[in-house]
Amino acid sequence: MGQAIAAGLEAQDDLELVGIWGRDDDLGSLVAAADVVIDFSLPDGTMQVLEAVAEHDKPLVCGVSGLNDEQMARLDAVAASVPVVYDRNMSLGVAVLEHSIREAARSLGKDFDVHICEVHHVHKKDAPSGTALKLGEAVANARGEQGTGSVTFESERRGEVPGDHEVFMRSATESLSFGHSVTTRQVFADGAIRAARWLVGKQAGRYLMRDVLFRK
Repeated sequence: MGQAIAAGLEAQDDLELVGIWGRDDDLGSLVAAADVVIDFSLPDGTMQVLEAVAEHDKPLVCGVSGLNDEQMARLDAVAASVPVVYDRNMSLGVAVLEHSIREAARSLGKDFDVHICEVHHVHKKDAPSGTALKLGEAVANARGEQGTGSVTFESERRGEVPGDHEVFMRSATESLSFGHSVTTRQVFADGAIRAARWLVGKQAGRYLMRDVLFRK
């Protein structure tokens, strides 16, 4: 993702890449020189990034999935002192999809069954995907349920599909469907850059991609 972020920044006239953190680089110096940090590393790397942004009081955009409860607790602790955008999916389209199905679920209530289908490449091991779970949680939350509530899931692993998600809402008399497809992973880098631009100057706290798009 580092190269994708670099490519995305090259298209921005008012943004500049300070550097990409590697094993032999001084993370503290890179963070100190930046106005905002974007992290797509791994959970262990994220723990180092969190310490660096806390030390240097820098905003953070983090798209690392798979953080455990202890790591999430540390992220929340850091977000108490610096602004952090954390989301399992940085796609702008997924943020719009989540917003839409949340409003639909709140309006339709529990009379509609909700089923989420997702397709990813054969190398992806987790199922349902983090994005599918995120969408299920949005529906459940809107209907006053815990976790993913009564939402059902269907997962398929095929070829090199970057990620397709469909949400179906059905009653006895009608149905609605919402969908989102990814054609390149550049979409996640571009979303992170959008989030980074939005985050500068914000108050400390943990934000989501839906805040980037819909919060004033």
